[in-house]
Amino acid sequence: MAVSFKELGLVNSREMFGKAMKGGYAVPAYNFNNMEQLQAIINACVECNSPVILQISKGARQYANQTLLRYMVPGAVAMAREAGSNIPIALNLDHGDSYELAKSCVDFGFSNVMIDGSSLPYDENVDLTKKVVEYAHAHNVTVEGELGVLAGIEEHVSSEVTHYTRPEEVEDFVTKTGVDSLAISIGTSHGAYKFKVKPGESVPPLRFDILEEVERRLPGFPIVLHGASSVLPKYVDIINQFGGQLENTAGVPEEQIKKAVKSAVCKVNIDSDGRLVMTAMIRKYMSEHPKEFDPRKYLGPARDELTKMYIAKCELLGSDGKA
Repeated sequence: MAVSFKELGLVNSREMFGKAMKGGYAVPAYNFNNMEQLQAIINACVECNSPVILQISKGARQYANQTLLRYMVPGAVAMAREAGSNIPIALNLDHGDSYELAKSCVDFGFSNVMIDGSSLPYDENVDLTKKVVEYAHAHNVTVEGELGVLAGIEEHVSSEVTHYTRPEEVEDFVTKTGVDSLAISIGTSHGAYKFKVKPGESVPPLRFDILEEVERRLPGFPIVLHGASSVLPKYVDIINQFGGQLENTAGVPEEQIKKAVKSAVCKVNIDSDGRLVMTAMIRKYMSEHPKEFDPRKYLGPARDELTKMYIAKCELLGSDGKA
């Protein structure tokens, strides 16, 4: 039986993004797959009084069970309220790849769905996105579309090369589909290997010229950045120190993210950094405590470190104190 996101204590993205546009900050969108990640997100956003978008990917639904995840979310909302916080919380489908998946998420109580038809021919992307919008809007659920393809690999989303968003297409796409926000490709990418750089090399800058032209053509329209993890060197180093093999990895420099959120970008997706933090802290703990077998002993420190990292991300995006 279908459930409304309002029954779960959630909000859609409309008011969130309106406030972010006026305030010159971006709302963090954090992916989670398990309880510890969800706890860390809520703890961090409650502590720094930040709005938040919880993100569930197709892969997360398959991994954790779609029904279990659905029931975890109202628990997370209750957890925030019990802490005396009234931060707005949205639940988003990240990179939905079909109408059926998007519809299922709307029916499960998601308050926002992202439909990614960016790998399809333009007209097919328009048709798929429009179909999702029509169903979602009938349930007051907001929709994020995408134009342009990000390089990198993250779950079922994969591309060897970046296809930058073509600014001349954005007005037509938004008008025809009725989407509430638009993810664009300006040089961010998925996964831990966003940029493979050798020692001493610098990461190529984001294409702010594309962002500025999109903003000019769609004044006041919410723009989304995917693949915006910074692949934090501190945690890459810990992973490698304790047996990992992440070499020549690099993410989006934080100063470039700061610059982006001063524009029309009002949602920034962060997933890989969360994975790196958890992996780093678990590797470290297991190496230093080889006789330990209680999952709480290594997942607890990972969750605590993750909370600190999310607080820092909220500060980076300027969302702290904006709930």
